[in-house]
Amino acid sequence: MGDRLSKSKVLLLIKSLGRGGAEQLLVNAAPQLDRSRFDYEVAYLLPWKDALAEELGESGLPVRCLGGGRGAGWIPRLRAMVRTRRIDLVHAHSPYAAIGARLGLGRRVRHVYTEHNVWERYHRATYWGNLLTFSRNDHVLAVSEHVRESIRYPAALRGRRMPPTETLYHGIDSRALDRWAATDGVREELGVPRGAPMVVTVANFKAHKGHRYLLAAADRVRRSVPDVRFVLVGQGPTEAETRRRARELNLDGAVIFAGFREDAPRISGAADVFALSSVQEGLSIAVIEAMAMGTPVVVTEAGGLPEVVEHRRQGLVVPPADPERLAEGIIRLLGDGSLRARFAEAARRRAARFDIRRAVRRVEEVYAELLA
Repeated sequence: MGDRLSKSKVLLLIKSLGRGGAEQLLVNAAPQLDRSRFDYEVAYLLPWKDALAEELGESGLPVRCLGGGRGAGWIPRLRAMVRTRRIDLVHAHSPYAAIGARLGLGRRVRHVYTEHNVWERYHRATYWGNLLTFSRNDHVLAVSEHVRESIRYPAALRGRRMPPTETLYHGIDSRALDRWAATDGVREELGVPRGAPMVVTVANFKAHKGHRYLLAAADRVRRSVPDVRFVLVGQGPTEAETRRRARELNLDGAVIFAGFREDAPRISGAADVFALSSVQEGLSIAVIEAMAMGTPVVVTEAGGLPEVVEHRRQGLVVPPADPERLAEGIIRLLGDGSLRARFAEAARRRAARFDIRRAVRRVEEVYAELLA
C-alpha cells in the first residue's frame, strides 16, 4: 500500500472526459480534494473525448489518456502506470473502465467504484462484465437510491460476494455557482423577446434524456402560452434528430437550440421554469444547479430525480414519457407567479443539501478506511 509516512496515491479512472454527468462530477470535486492526505491523478481511455481534460489539469490534477479504443490495449498501460506511479487505490467512474481495472490489476490495489447509472441501462456485454467482476470492488458508491436499488445479482449468482455499497449524493459547489448569479442579458443573447415566458432544459442530446417528449410537450404548451420559448442547452448524438422533429412540429420560432454553454447555470437562473424530460436518470446535476439558482422545476419521475425534487415542494414531478402531463406542469407554473416564487425559495434550500464538499469528504473517508 505504499510507505505509511507518505501520502497514499489515488487514481481516478474514467472512460472519457467528454461533457457528461459523471465527467462533470470529477471536475466539480477536483477543487475539494484533500491534497494533503492523497496524491491524485486522473486517467481516461478515449482520446477523442477530452473536453474536460484541460479543466481538470488546471485544477492541479495530472491527467493522462491511456488511449483505449474498442480493444483492451489500454489495460497493460494501466498496469504499467499503477506500477510506476505506485498507485494504492483506483476509483473508477464508469463500468467499462472499472471492468478492465478489476481484471487487469487484481489485488495490486484497492478498488472503489461509483455507479452512476441503473444496471438495466447498460449494454448487455457491459452489464455482464460489470456484474461478473463486481465482487472485486472493495467499496461501491451509488449516486442515488434508485441506482443503488438496481445493483443486484440475478438469482443464479446470489451467492457471490456483494461489496459494501452505499448511496452518496454528489452535487454542486454552491460557491462556484456565484459567478453565474447575474443573469442580465441572457434573453437578449438567446433572442428571447422581452416578457416571453422562458423554459430551459440542460441535457445532452441522448435518447434517455427524452427530448422528443419535451418537444411534444412544447407543442402543447405553445397552444396555451403562444409566446413561450423553450431553450435547449446541450449537444450530443440525437441533436440532428431533435432539430428535425422541432421543424416537423413547426416549433422553429418557439424552440432555441443553444448548444453547449459553459454558463448553463446562468441560463437556468434566467428561466421561468426548468424542465427535464428524462426517461432514465441517475442523478441530474443540471437540475440541482437550476434549483440552486432559484428556478422552479418540472421533472419526470425517472431514476433519482424524485430524490432531489419533492413533488409540490420545490417543483412538480410528472410521469416519464408523458408529454401531456409534462405540458400541464409547465403551463401550471408559467401561469402562477406566486407558486413559482414559493417553489424557487424552496428549491434554493433543497439544493444546499446536495453539496459536493460533503460527498468528497465521505469518499476520502472510504479511501482512508481501505488504506489504513
